[in-house]
Amino acid sequence: MSGTLLRLACTAAMAAQVALAPAPALAAPEPRRSAAQLLTDLQLLYRQAEQATETYNATAEKLTAQRAEVRRLDGELAQARLALKGSQGDAGRLAREQYQNSSNFSVYVRLLLARDPQQALDEGHVIGRVAGERAAALDRLTGAEKRADTLARTARTALDTQLTLAERQKKQRDDVTGRLSVVERLLASLTPEQRDEVTRLEQDGVTAAQRGLTDSGALGEDDRPASAEGGQAVRYALDQIGKPYRWGAVGPASFDCSGLTSRAWARAGTPIPRTSQEQWARLPHVPLNALRPGDLVIYFPEATHVALYLGDGKVVQAPRTGESVKISPLAANPVLGAVRPDAAPRRL
Repeated sequence: MSGTLLRLACTAAMAAQVALAPAPALAAPEPRRSAAQLLTDLQLLYRQAEQATETYNATAEKLTAQRAEVRRLDGELAQARLALKGSQGDAGRLAREQYQNSSNFSVYVRLLLARDPQQALDEGHVIGRVAGERAAALDRLTGAEKRADTLARTARTALDTQLTLAERQKKQRDDVTGRLSVVERLLASLTPEQRDEVTRLEQDGVTAAQRGLTDSGALGEDDRPASAEGGQAVRYALDQIGKPYRWGAVGPASFDCSGLTSRAWARAGTPIPRTSQEQWARLPHVPLNALRPGDLVIYFPEATHVALYLGDGKVVQAPRTGESVKISPLAANPVLGAVRPDAAPRRL
């Protein structure tokens, strides 16, 4: 067979093999997640974002306090330096006076040689007094130097702490922003039908949880009146309904969950900790069957969400990103417990 015929035969054979080869399989489409799976994912993401927000809020509070401490120390250091300058001037003046009035003879020799012993005694008393004043001035100078040095080191340490907190706050802010971006991307990927189905499923879950809480008798008799301060806190919180949730916000235009509760109680004349974790840790606990309007309901095992109890099994809350301050069933989230800001201080 000639070379040309051989090449033609090989080409025909290869073409036949290609024709007989099975077509490559198409990639299987990703299975569509159910509404329950989507709701679980969203609730986890919201919870993680709120936990990061409360961590950020705690650092922000520490940073505010640290800045105040740095300002206080700077003021004390400035005063200490003025005092040091004054002590240095006194010491220098007394040293010059002693030099100018000094003699190579002791007070006793001068007394023996003096024509007027009384005058010599008087001069000796003056010299002794000056020497005593100089010693006291030197003591003050030494004390002022030590105080200024100690304050300078303390102020430097406080400033370093402030810078560390500021850097930590920046990282936590980036963490919150990143987590919220994940939430937004997931929401944007849903069809309108999926969003409606997820919302309906979430509402059904809250309704069931609320019914279970009520039927269990955990809330007890719900006819306890608010205290005067609790009533003021409730009125303030209700006045904020419709204002948007914004992480890290304490009003007046927007709030996050603990921003709303801390501002409401501050307006009632009872300042409380800024974050939900600190509110849970530092405020007196009360059982759910003793709730009264104005108490704070804390949610999730990590105490990462908080709402203000209104009575009748309802709370007012700043729920999460994308929503506004609103009234919700108490069981809108998994309940951890409750605290009462105007009760007797809790022993920690």
